[in-house]
Amino acid sequence: MDGYSPAMILKLIRKTLGALIIMGDQVFPAQPESQRTEAEKRALAPELARISLYQFQGCPFCLKVRRAIKRMDLDIRLVNCESEGTDRETLVREGGELQVPCLRIDRSGEKTTWLYESDAIIEYLGKIGKATA
Repeated sequence: MDGYSPAMILKLIRKTLGALIIMGDQVFPAQPESQRTEAEKRALAPELARISLYQFQGCPFCLKVRRAIKRMDLDIRLVNCESEGTDRETLVREGGELQVPCLRIDRSGEKTTWLYESDAIIEYLGKIGKATA
């Protein structure tokens, strides 16, 4: 393909796959395995308020975590850091690298923890969800 660099072609493929991933998630959304009661949600709220998921909308690993969050019926702040900006800079500066998904865990009096890898994030969130259920 004259005039197109391999980087441009890869970017186009990545954007196209990302759009398909987003569309698939909208057509087949995850459903909570069981609805939490309002009392359970209130009990979870302080813990979940300290957690943010840094993610890209079209990333398949981020989608995996978002779907798990929905299945667990957890209310977690999602931070889209796909484009340049403050959130992306925070992820790189404080988290140490531009890798998503990344779970930011703020604990009072302790250093902020940045948890990478979708399976580790899902496991951590599962423990939180079970502890208060």
